[in-house]
Formats: sequence, C-alpha cells, structure tokens
Amino acid sequence: MSEIERNKQIARDFIDAISRADTAAIVAAYAPDARVHTMGNTLISGVYTVDQVASMAGQILGAFPDGLRLFIRELTAEGDRVAIEAESDGRHVSGKHYHNYYHFLMRIRAGRIVEFKEYMDTEMATEVLCGGQRRPTSLDYGSTT
Repeated sequence: MSEIERNKQIARDFIDAISRADTAAIVAAYAPDARVHTMGNTLISGVYTVDQVASMAGQILGAFPDGLRLFIRELTAEGDRVAIEAESDGRHVSGKHYHNYYHFLMRIRAGRIVEFKEYMDTEMATEVLCGGQRRPTSLDYGSTT
C-alpha cells in the first residue's frame, strides 16, 4: 500500500472513530505534538493540544444521545495531507437536529495525525452545539462623545 493510500485509510478510520464516539481511538490517532484547529469565532473555535482534545471530544460527542454520524463525501490525498469533505447528522441533547458540512485537512507523519484543521458551518455549530451563545465581540468603533 502506498503512503497516500495509507494516509487515506488513516483518515477513514479517524472519521469512523468519530462516528462511533470512540474517544480513545480519536486521541490515539494523534501524534503527541499534534494541533487541532477549529476555525471560526464560535465558543468551540481555537487551537487545541491532544490533551485538550481528549477532554473535549467526549463532551461534544456525548451531547448526541443517538450518536453523531459523519459521512465522507470526497477524500483527496497528496503527500502528507488528506482533504476530506464530509457531512454530519445527529440529534443533539437539546432535541435539535444537527446536520453540518465540513472540510477537514489533516497532515500525517509516521502514521499519526500531526495537524487537523476543521472548517464547518459555524452558524450551525453556534445554534446547536453552543446553544446560540456567541463569543463577546471586542470591536471598539470609538466614541463620539
């Protein structure tokens, strides 16, 4: 099996682990120095270490009593990078239906994920995952007084 095919399989296995809510497998897929980037300005956006992912993944996936299924729509690999277009589907504990669209970009080194970037519909994530709560804005347009 070529490196590209191995990297694609690592990506498939990782997405399957998320769908199974297998936090141990999710965390084990990362290299110890990995970074996870969740894009946007939501309450869950930021750059996280593997230890932070380990504590957050169970909470997020646990908020879906019937599970959160991820479906790969497209998978492309080149060198150490794998690009994944995916959709999720699940019922949140709030009772709201969660159907989001994603682009994931992962970099793989020695069979483990060293970087994972998550792009998604941040409005959907804010509405369902964050209960409509937003980060406070820090824009200061100046005072006219």
